[in-house]
Amino acid sequence: MAEELYTATETIDITHLTCPTTFVKTKVALDELDEGDILRVHLNDGEPRQNVPRSVEDEGHEVLSLTDNGDGTYELYIKKVGD
Repeated sequence: MAEELYTATETIDITHLTCPTTFVKTKVALDELDEGDILRVHLNDGEPRQNVPRSVEDEGHEVLSLTDNGDGTYELYIKKVGD
């Protein structure tokens, strides 16, 4: 995994899941956080990389970064907005 760019409040690994479960798991994790907390999501390339960031932004949260690990996985940092 890539070096942590932000101090994450919580980390989840959704590499073993497929869409749309990847977003559902991410949404549930965000729901458990407080406003301003940061969620780190370890996800696969392809549909998860395309859909999860877009979906969390549609929910009103802030995507801080999406970093390629170079092995077909990514680290997505999301700041929870609203509570």
